[in-house]
Amino acid sequence: MYDLVLKGGTVATATRTEVSDVGIVEGRIAALGSIRPDEAGEVVDVTGLHILPGVIDSQVHFREPGLTHKEDLESGSRAAVMGGVTSFFDEPNVEPTTTTRAALEDKIDVARGRIWCNAAFWVGASNDNLDELAELEMLPGTPGVGEVFMGSSTGPLLVADDASLLKVLQNGTRPVAIHAEDEFRLRERKALLSEHPHVREHPNLRDVESSRLATERVLRLSRQTGRRVHVLHVSTADELPLLARAKEEGLGTTCEVTPQHLSFTDADYESLGTKIQMNTPIRDATHQASLWNAVRTGLFDVLGSDHAPHTNEEKSRPYPGSPSGIPGVQTMLPVMLDWVTKGALTLSRLIEMTSRNPARIFGVRDRGSITVGHWADIAVVDLGATFEVTQRWLQSKCAWSPFEGRTLHGKPIHTLVNGSFAVRDGQLLESGLGRIVDFDWK
Repeated sequence: MYDLVLKGGTVATATRTEVSDVGIVEGRIAALGSIRPDEAGEVVDVTGLHILPGVIDSQVHFREPGLTHKEDLESGSRAAVMGGVTSFFDEPNVEPTTTTRAALEDKIDVARGRIWCNAAFWVGASNDNLDELAELEMLPGTPGVGEVFMGSSTGPLLVADDASLLKVLQNGTRPVAIHAEDEFRLRERKALLSEHPHVREHPNLRDVESSRLATERVLRLSRQTGRRVHVLHVSTADELPLLARAKEEGLGTTCEVTPQHLSFTDADYESLGTKIQMNTPIRDATHQASLWNAVRTGLFDVLGSDHAPHTNEEKSRPYPGSPSGIPGVQTMLPVMLDWVTKGALTLSRLIEMTSRNPARIFGVRDRGSITVGHWADIAVVDLGATFEVTQRWLQSKCAWSPFEGRTLHGKPIHTLVNGSFAVRDGQLLESGLGRIVDFDWK
């Protein structure tokens, strides 16, 4: 007897698409195929809808502890499930930073019972904990060390010089998530700020070369140490040959792109202003076209939201006093489904980048695919539905999005977390369903 059967939907994974029922028992997928209605405690008809693996968003900033006026674990995970995200990895640049065992355990304790979906928490690297990283990355509830900031961004974490970065890579075995901007070049570029600056200067101050230099440096150190690196929010065409070469050499290098870098260009600073100010920056259409080509050819492994909310008041400050970062966890899947309906990428490639690859790269146990025995983390979507991104729909505490007002094709309808409905028929249903993500590492 099944607890729940999703009946008549089209199951889509990174490798196949077929009409199939999904039977769920005790939170896990128990059967795929044709299931009689009388074999289920509850049957939900999803005919005409697509059943996708729930998204694993491996880069979010939910701001708890210390910055909860912007976001917290409850509100951020609520936004996540509304957008079909069933697991998230939260970044360490909070107050206090997640750079010790105690800080990690405190985050896990605070999350239990409050989160709408599953959670894991990156351990931050600083000059104070370099010798402890190998131990910290193996603690329960963390995918490892990240986001390692080679260039200053939001928060105090910074590992700018090669000696310190080398020590990070020498201490541990899991992939290290890297924010690749060269701090020394960023400092030099500050002198170029105009007398009356506008946010359109942002991609010039944090220029292409600052990203290229940092990616080149960390890949050189990866070769030296044999440590795998995962380069976050790649924004330039210039980094792509470096990443391709590292992959060809078998370094185990992986990399991420965000929906905002694929959806906006520097021309949008005129209308959206600081609402698209982020690090690494939104750049021109030439770079965007190269990013899209890397998506289609398989160079990019992961789509991450880099959800990094600030209040409207904070983002309204004159540049450069405005903070970098935008919300994105709720809009990531709908925005990318819109690109699927426009023919920019295939549904299987989207699933590969949002579910299968994050699970594979970071060793997530029993999640990331529609597979018998895996946890039933599922996003049921309507590829034929059209909807407008409105403030009323948004769940983030910051209550805005750069995609607000945009009409998207493809909408999350149901989100199941560990076999239960967190969202049903587009309405929030049950909180507290999330578990702490387990990882398989030897």
